[in-house]
Amino acid sequence: MNIYDFKVKNTFGDEVSLDLYKGKVLLIVNTASKCGFTPQFKELEEIYKELGNEQFEILAFPCNQFKAQDPGTNEEIVNFCKLNYGVSFPVFSKIDVNGPNADPLYKYLTSEKKGFLGDNIKWNFTKFLVDSEGNVVERFAPIITPLNIKEKIVELIKVIK
Repeated sequence: MNIYDFKVKNTFGDEVSLDLYKGKVLLIVNTASKCGFTPQFKELEEIYKELGNEQFEILAFPCNQFKAQDPGTNEEIVNFCKLNYGVSFPVFSKIDVNGPNADPLYKYLTSEKKGFLGDNIKWNFTKFLVDSEGNVVERFAPIITPLNIKEKIVELIKVIK
């Protein structure tokens, strides 16, 4: 089993197979629009503009589980991301990342790379780095900014070339 075995929903509720991203390095992030870490969208977009192409993709999954910091609809969240941070990478449908209703993708990610709280996500903007073969290679705490991960992303992209 790897990341490509999962399906997620886009902001319109349509199912998207992660198989679509086969062969790419992925940075998967649970996001929120009213969080102290929300400005990380700016760095995520910077990295995406520089590296995002046929070999790298950022996948954002809004989540309202942490102090209700993403209460809007999917459409409101996407509009917020685009208007305030110019986000051009995929923002998917809002999900739960912890608990009994956690999205299967996040159950898988957290089982592959445990964090400070074991299987649970600690907060918004926890990041998972996935190699081009669909393996979860590293997990980053919310305080680790996207620019601090950039070098690791570049290393994984070089392996593809």
